[in-house]
Amino acid sequence: MHSPTPSPSPGAQPIGFIGLGIMGAPMAAHLAAAGHHLFVHTRGKLAQAIADSTAVRCDSALEVARRADVVFLMVPDTPDVQAVLFGPAGVAEGLSPGKVVVDMSSISPIATKEFAARIAALGCDYLDAPVSGGEVGARNATLSIMVGGEARVFERVRPLLQLLGRNINLVGGHGDGQTAKVANQIIVALNIEAVAEALLFAARAGADPARVREALLGGFASSRVLEVHGERMIRRNFDPGFRIELHQKDLNLALSSARALGVSLPNTATAQELFNACAAQGGRGWDHCAMVRALEKLADFELGQQPKAPS
Repeated sequence: MHSPTPSPSPGAQPIGFIGLGIMGAPMAAHLAAAGHHLFVHTRGKLAQAIADSTAVRCDSALEVARRADVVFLMVPDTPDVQAVLFGPAGVAEGLSPGKVVVDMSSISPIATKEFAARIAALGCDYLDAPVSGGEVGARNATLSIMVGGEARVFERVRPLLQLLGRNINLVGGHGDGQTAKVANQIIVALNIEAVAEALLFAARAGADPARVREALLGGFASSRVLEVHGERMIRRNFDPGFRIELHQKDLNLALSSARALGVSLPNTATAQELFNACAAQGGRGWDHCAMVRALEKLADFELGQQPKAPS
């Protein structure tokens, strides 16, 4: 569908957004709600919030890049970013000097450096700006955004990022935003594993895991994972906010990068194996807090069961 460019309003910019999934759709909607002229491309059906907005749907990433000054990407993995940027009818074919590409996907830091160099060769700028905060953060515009790139480009794009999140930091050069996101995912995975072990231990010992969680929230063991995912584990709510398969992808990035750097990440590897066990049970689409189910299998005991006397 080729729609005419909307008439400009004061302060509005032509903005592109490619990838309108669970995260991308609400993020794009915030940009449209702020009055910017939004040009979007997605392989799927438009989310209702986007369909009801003034956003213009484009037939290709090329068209988005041609019509927008700043192009945001929010797609699943490194090959997806490469295809959107450099594949047939991709962003690179529609760029002209002076435009900015902002990749908010979570992908390889090494590939990001290459993508940034290729975009720079076209006379354009590039930021990697992966996010943390999940679907709730995307809906509420409270995401943490970790940015890699040049400071002058960051300052140009910062007002747009402030429509999407609260904790926005320029971490360093190209790829450093992605490195920060990988570090974030290591911490989150290991926190999920620790909370799952602790609650499972407490329940198997005969304590009420819900009361144990409440007690721990007041001490040094308190964390956002214990608060949110601990409750989900106890309530057996494994509907995805962030799917296991996506966290597997992020830990693959961590482990492959660590191998290249000669760094050992033993507990990250263990967390990945627990995610792999969930996936083997058909749980790739479960929320990542469902890691507890792999530990429950090993213990032959589920949260909520009445414990048996130790043999």
